Amino acid sequence: MNWPKLPFKKPLSALLLATLGAVVEAAPVVQLAIEQHRFFPEVVTVPANTKVKLLIHNRDASAEEFESFELNREKVILGNTKTVIYIGPLAVGEYPFFGEFNPSTAQGVIRAVDTSSEVAP
Repeated sequence: MNWPKLPFKKPLSALLLATLGAVVEAAPVVQLAIEQHRFFPEVVTVPANTKVKLLIHNRDASAEEFESFELNREKVILGNTKTVIYIGPLAVGEYPFFGEFNPSTAQGVIRAVDTSSEVAP
């Protein structure tokens, strides 16, 4: 069977790709650093019910594994490299994470807070 050619097929595809790209880029970026086997900052506040992009920079020479059972995430970050981990959308609450290779020192918490009641200036 021969399907008719649709003149708007390519523009529609381009529009869909542009829209999807805007959604991914709209995620707030939160930066974390690993230094001396510790996460900085140790407590990170993010908006609840929003997908968030964690940009993690391991400034140590050795690798560390970002691990969180509550976030269902784990990722090895080689020394002196950066990585991205997407989390959320998260319900209001606290979500602990730790470095599996240095669990006694590399610890932190993602705190998801409700921002819907804030008044815009």
